[in-house]
Amino acid sequence: MKGLWTPAWIARHVVAVVLVVGFCGLGWWQFTRAAGGNALSWGYTFEWPVFAGFVAFLWVREVQHERRRSAPAGDTAPAPPDSPGTGQPGVVSVRRPVRVPVAPVAPDDGDDADLAEYNDYLAWLAAHPGARPTDYPGPARRN
Repeated sequence: MKGLWTPAWIARHVVAVVLVVGFCGLGWWQFTRAAGGNALSWGYTFEWPVFAGFVAFLWVREVQHERRRSAPAGDTAPAPPDSPGTGQPGVVSVRRPVRVPVAPVAPDDGDDADLAEYNDYLAWLAAHPGARPTDYPGPARRN
């Protein structure tokens, strides 16, 4: 809970409250205009509170996310090693089988010049991490 009172979080709280109050105020203003005979304002009367609700939803979700992220590791009991759980109550993870190819998709005969040139290009880029692709000297100009 202490992490929610940093300067950045205080600014987020203030922005959320200002937006919710402002959107509700704009909804009330549109209601008074709609009651005065402006038919278009009826749509905005309901739109602004929806915006306020959306801001409140995002704020609550971010606060919950921050509280879960900053919770000490001792708050949750670890799952037993033989259970497939994730450590969160009510959540069961299902492990999917990993498919490993038995044979290569395309056999490498070694006589594909374009593939060899491309692999040479990739090797050159890996050897020169700060270089741009346009710096590649090419197979004919390479030392």
